[in-house]
Amino acid sequence: MNVDLITLSQQYPTLNVTVSLSDLIEFSRFTVAETKRQIEQTLADEAAEEYISPQKTAELLDCCPATLWKWNNSNYLNHVKMGGKRRYRMSDIQRILKNG
Repeated sequence: MNVDLITLSQQYPTLNVTVSLSDLIEFSRFTVAETKRQIEQTLADEAAEEYISPQKTAELLDCCPATLWKWNNSNYLNHVKMGGKRRYRMSDIQRILKNG
């Protein structure tokens, strides 16, 4: 039986649960391992991301640099600062090219 602990705690806020120490340790290890896996995946995804200069971005999107500023201010296409320089995520550029 799979029990949703959040729902259970909402339905029975004063419910007491007894857990063995070995189960608590196993839960703790699982939680840490899962969190570590998620963080590593996030870092790997970010490392695989390609960042493009404003000039190259404007070329790819067939627009002028002023348009990139407007899009950044309207949160349509946000730039990121890398070493004091503006860069655009290739994944964001591809989203715009795909969706228009």
